[in-house]
Amino acid sequence: MLTFLKSKWVLGMIALIFLGGGYWFFVRSSGTSYQFVTVTQGTITETVSATGNTAPVQSVAFGFQNAGTIAHVYYNLGDRVNAGAVIASLDTANLSAALEQAQANLAAAQANLAGLTAGTRPEQLAIDQSAVMQDEAALANAVASAYAASDTAIHTDADQLFTNPRTSNAALALIVPDANLANQIVRERVALEPILTSWNSQITVPSFSSGDPAVVAAQSAQHLMQIGTFLNDLAAALTETQPSASVSAATLSAYGSTISAARTSVVTVLTALTSAQTTLISAKGTLALAQAGSTSQEIAAQQAQVEQAQAGVANAEANLQNAQITAPISGVLTQQDAKVGQQASPDVPLVSIIGNNGFEVDTGVSDTDIGKLSLGDKVTMTLDAFPNETFTGSVFYIAPAETNTQGVISYQVKISFDKSDPRLKSGLTANITIQTKQKDNVFILPQYAILQNDSGTFVETLAGKTATTSPVTLGIQDQNGNVEILSGVTLGEQVINIGLKQ
Repeated sequence: MLTFLKSKWVLGMIALIFLGGGYWFFVRSSGTSYQFVTVTQGTITETVSATGNTAPVQSVAFGFQNAGTIAHVYYNLGDRVNAGAVIASLDTANLSAALEQAQANLAAAQANLAGLTAGTRPEQLAIDQSAVMQDEAALANAVASAYAASDTAIHTDADQLFTNPRTSNAALALIVPDANLANQIVRERVALEPILTSWNSQITVPSFSSGDPAVVAAQSAQHLMQIGTFLNDLAAALTETQPSASVSAATLSAYGSTISAARTSVVTVLTALTSAQTTLISAKGTLALAQAGSTSQEIAAQQAQVEQAQAGVANAEANLQNAQITAPISGVLTQQDAKVGQQASPDVPLVSIIGNNGFEVDTGVSDTDIGKLSLGDKVTMTLDAFPNETFTGSVFYIAPAETNTQGVISYQVKISFDKSDPRLKSGLTANITIQTKQKDNVFILPQYAILQNDSGTFVETLAGKTATTSPVTLGIQDQNGNVEILSGVTLGEQVINIGLKQ
């Protein structure tokens, strides 16, 4: 019996324990356990992150403004140049002759104007008439000399580089790498043969020396310009041509010297012909004015001729200047495609320079972030090329217009470095953090403690054992996930950690 009672007591205790444990499990465990986050006060900084690349502050690309054959190259890739340095230049023989002719025309116009304003005596008329006759004879001699020099330059000097040179089947005896240039030279040679034949006929007729040679002289000047172009192209072809089994280096060198001498001869006779033309024009003008006298209207008209001739000189000087590539800034050559003998085309970039003013960083900022940026915003950067180093700078340019890249809108932003660094190069990848706003002594909560839904933005607090929501107004957010709370909480208040993050 005692054993039985003891057994019932034991069973009761077991039952009591079981019931108590069940109550604890089902009742006490039904309560909710919360984690809390405390509202703090401090400084919060809003930033925008982006990726960009370093770029030179100054860089330019440019070429010749005139077409022609490159005669000289003075700097190579990687060389440092100063602003104003001549990097390369074209063959300027024809341009120099054109300048001399323009200067001669100006001198003639000025002489005519002086004659108009001075008045003439009878004895001066006789002198002026004699001068005209002498200058006509001199011009006839200049035309004959021009033909003789041209005949030698083509039929003796240039034709040794051709087969069948005086026929329509003319062909270069050299293999020129530039086929277009070779074909152009052949066409020019074929075109010159009838010109030389006609020219020879003009200066050998009996009436040439006794008549007015001005018309033939004008045509002769055009012939010389055409011959000069042909010889320039031939010189360029020789520069490109390499020695071969059919033509040795020594032969090529001899050809080059011969053509160079021919070009000089043509330029010389063109200058002499131009001078003779100008002298005769001046003499005729002086005589005519002396014979007819001058009026105020004539003097004004001649003054206009002087001004026109001055403009011609300025234009010829500009053309001569444009036959050079001149560095607009000081820096390093990062492109140098100008080669001696190469045919240059106007406005085709051959040279690029990076300036000495250091580097900046170019980046694109999305349209969702661009409104946060202002000029002068501070920037911190890391460069992949220099791990574990931080560079500082500031925003100095924000593009007013967008950049559309395959439907993605961004805005160009430029950043300057606070300090120059000689290790910087163009194109380095930069990881950028732009500080857009900073506020001190504000209420701060982590983003994971904020509840956002269609009704607004809230935090949860515990009133007794019940969780309640309270509306809050948010300000800026930093890159660490902290948010400024403008209203709705108090300093030190405990809000529920709804994101359950430590």
